[in-house]
Amino acid sequence: IPGYGDSPPAKTVATAQGRVAFLDHILQELGMQRPVLISPSMSGRFALPFLLAQGDRLSGFVAVAPVGTKDYTAEQYQRVQTPTLILYGDHDTSLAPQALQSLQHLPGHRVAVVPNAGHACYLDKPEDFHRALLDFLHQLK
Repeated sequence: IPGYGDSPPAKTVATAQGRVAFLDHILQELGMQRPVLISPSMSGRFALPFLLAQGDRLSGFVAVAPVGTKDYTAEQYQRVQTPTLILYGDHDTSLAPQALQSLQHLPGHRVAVVPNAGHACYLDKPEDFHRALLDFLHQLK
């Protein structure tokens, strides 16, 4: 993601519309048709505006305590028809509850809690994380 890790920042992703365009470009370049978008933590700044603007292009959405959930209203979330899994570690007591409070307005969502895991639940308990993810993916078929 531009501006995170070792990636240089990019002015083109300074706005939500720019981040939607960036993610759209990535999906087009990869030739992906109706992918499942998995959004942990900071990627929420890209994934959430994409979900709200182009969620119909996704087969599913997996929110792993993403940031930026408070930037949108309950009404905006309620318009999304993309099947969603809200996934977080039970030891993530700051970002996960905040994300859940906003994302619970998504219709057709499911919630999975990874026991004894923190914010990076996919690293803390990878087997439990993958089990929850695979259960969700199998239901999309």
